[in-house]
Amino acid sequence: MDLCEAKLELKQLLSRVKSGDLSRLLQWVRESDDLDELLSDNRRKILQNISEDLRGSLPQSAMLPSESTALSKMQQSSKPTVHVDSFLYDEDEVDSLCDEGSLSRSYCLSCGSTRTAPLDFLSHSFSIPELHFLFESVLPDLSGRVLVDVGSRLGAVLYGGYVFSSASRLVGLEISEEFVKLQENIVQKYTMTDRIQVLHSDVRLQNVLLQNADVLVLNNVFEYFLPREEQIGAWSFIMENFRKKGSLLVTVPCLQESLNTLQMPLPPRWVEELPLDYDVYLGKDTDPDALRQIHLYRVL
Repeated sequence: MDLCEAKLELKQLLSRVKSGDLSRLLQWVRESDDLDELLSDNRRKILQNISEDLRGSLPQSAMLPSESTALSKMQQSSKPTVHVDSFLYDEDEVDSLCDEGSLSRSYCLSCGSTRTAPLDFLSHSFSIPELHFLFESVLPDLSGRVLVDVGSRLGAVLYGGYVFSSASRLVGLEISEEFVKLQENIVQKYTMTDRIQVLHSDVRLQNVLLQNADVLVLNNVFEYFLPREEQIGAWSFIMENFRKKGSLLVTVPCLQESLNTLQMPLPPRWVEELPLDYDVYLGKDTDPDALRQIHLYRVL
């Protein structure tokens, strides 16, 4: 049954519901966990198991002491900001942390006062629903293609690509040796070595890999981890080497925003942005605003 057929059948079903029960049925559709269970599948459960394994190997912040640049930039934010990794903690898990006092959603505007304001939460990883969206709604069939994730960190994009796509090769580039080892342990444990490779490397040393990549993923990758001049150098390297016609670039946030922050021009005739349908339902734990931060471009 395709989408048009499903819509028609749903309308026919709703037309047969007693008028007094129709509003209650629609409320059940909006609020019930039963439909979310239908959307859940073994692929998501694999990612949830990986997430649980990683939580046991990391501090709650999922930040390492070696990430001094990122920690410093978070402290310099105009509003207090905490790192809550979306791959490790969904909304229910964040609620549990808040209930037990391990995490707060707000901060005091004046010590001793009841005046509070919401904290900004920052994540350097895609959530499981975002990975589902990326590989099933954003990207085309990746059979026979090579995907490169720059700054693979915990490996969420690699694991998501393994379970949600048919990409022949999924390569993570990570400059932190600690995160490389963490990813390699997961890849070994879940027997994903046939398609996933994690390289302990700076993207600026991987010109051949970029020149041959079919998909390049950049999720909030440079801003918090490199000084401004190095960010400019990294972007310049990518724009010089990721040039294969028809290749796809995924960025969070949008490309123009990242370049504007660095006062860098977008090279003429490099990429074009492709429209995305963000109105998809992937479960109650999906953040529509987070989906809209994902942008897709095609190399010209």
